[in-house]
Amino acid sequence: MIRTSESHLHISALTHAGLSGKNNEDRFYVGTFQLSQEDPRPSILGLVCDGIGGHRAGEVAAGLAAEYISRAIALSDGQDPLRTIWHAIDDASRAIAAHAASRADLEGMGSTCACAWVIGHQLFAAYVGDSRLYLIRGKQAHRLSRDHSWVQEAMEKGILTERQARDHPNSHVLRRHLGVDGDVEIDFRIFMTGRETDEQAHANQGLQMEAGDIILLCSDGLTDVVRDEEILAVVRANAELKQSAEQLVDIANQRGGPDNITLLLLAVPEWVASARNKNGVLSWLTGPS
Repeated sequence: MIRTSESHLHISALTHAGLSGKNNEDRFYVGTFQLSQEDPRPSILGLVCDGIGGHRAGEVAAGLAAEYISRAIALSDGQDPLRTIWHAIDDASRAIAAHAASRADLEGMGSTCACAWVIGHQLFAAYVGDSRLYLIRGKQAHRLSRDHSWVQEAMEKGILTERQARDHPNSHVLRRHLGVDGDVEIDFRIFMTGRETDEQAHANQGLQMEAGDIILLCSDGLTDVVRDEEILAVVRANAELKQSAEQLVDIANQRGGPDNITLLLLAVPEWVASARNKNGVLSWLTGPS
């Protein structure tokens, strides 16, 4: 892809260490591109990675995840996004595992990953761990991802309610993360209703975005203390993405800021319209309607 200095979506990103006194082990990335000289479609890549491991190993792992994934996707041509994302995340996981094996002080480190790649009007996404992706559309906040955690599995099996899960002592026990030995299990399911089968959720890849849509990527430092309905209310109450980001971080810190807080917002301008070309493919119109 070709790097560009302009974006076809509005962007705001913010990270904060929180109030626990711990080092900020979150990392994020956002980059804007044109697919190629032959394919002028605009593209945005967004990543949020939350590091795991003490003695600053977590920040090393999150940094490696953001670096490897962003570089691999940036070097692609965007023609096979899901395959590109899979290879990028898998390579990042293997790099983290190799670094962890090379130094005793990095042993056991890992990272979560939430990845959103918007090509033209289509969303392609993948995730590992408990960093989340949301689509805010109209009066709803759709949680597109599913946490790979012990409590998420317990809720799905009916062992815990959502309220019980929120304060459970195993709430931060992850079932998947980058940095494992061997293949990392990457989740490509996108849940719009929350009631889809796995096959239906996977078929939501390439989701067509609409004017006014907002994609949110965030670490669990936000979602541990701010509920989905509160996120929706804040985003809809503010005219500017920057104000929404700042207010969400403030709320998390007002509730103790127990963890690092990172969020990335990508918004489709309200004026954007779409049209079908002669092949029936939707494409963005390039100016206000």
